[in-house]
Amino acid sequence: MRTAEADAEVRSGLHRIRAEFSVPGPFPPAVLAEAAGPAALADGRADLRDVPFFTLDPPGSMDLDQAMHLERRPSGHRVRYAIADVAGFVRPGGALDAEAHARGVTLYLPDANSPLHPRPLSEGTASLLPGRERPAVAWTIDIDGAGRITGVDVRRALVRSRDRLDYATARHDDGDPRIALLGEIGERLIAAEAARGGVSLPLPEQEVVHANGGWALKLRGDLATEAWNAQIPLLTGRAAARPVSLPPIHL
Repeated sequence: MRTAEADAEVRSGLHRIRAEFSVPGPFPPAVLAEAAGPAALADGRADLRDVPFFTLDPPGSMDLDQAMHLERRPSGHRVRYAIADVAGFVRPGGALDAEAHARGVTLYLPDANSPLHPRPLSEGTASLLPGRERPAVAWTIDIDGAGRITGVDVRRALVRSRDRLDYATARHDDGDPRIALLGEIGERLIAAEAARGGVSLPLPEQEVVHANGGWALKLRGDLATEAWNAQIPLLTGRAAARPVSLPPIHL
């Protein structure tokens, strides 16, 4: 669609979709006020600020909710995976807590999105931005040469990411040892998934974009870095479901 009338028609249709499905709008003032407050950091968090975590996300992302640090070990690899501890900013029973329960998820539409949490929180004080101290839930997972989990540790921690990478510029052949190591681990986990009978459907990413006065549907395949990166939270999910009888990790 290229005309002003067609553009207005699409925008009107998107507005009707929002109304039909009750897509949440702006956050109430009480929610924004709570989101602007500091995290309630309990004593006893592990200090992992010296671990050189990095984030890997789509270009331009600011809501950096996961970071990783990877290393080779004699028996395989160690994966450290830090998840932004948004719960540290949410007072149980408060306005922010109630609003998050009501929204449930972030909703993405072609012309905007309806976020789960206010942006000053998700893209600011809780985001694992480089150089900033942040509360996180930190997983440490050891895997062997076949991608099997051999040890797990999880604890609340303070972390400080070192670098923000994105899929478009983080290439396997750009000389960054972190990406090379992610590829090594990612391919090992992909092979282990296939050996377990797992199925992965590499469907193209679909995005509705507005440019030059018109709307278009863009399709693209996943980059290798996206496939490797996706294996890290999948690994963490499997670790969370493992029996507690796994040997402890000595950090």
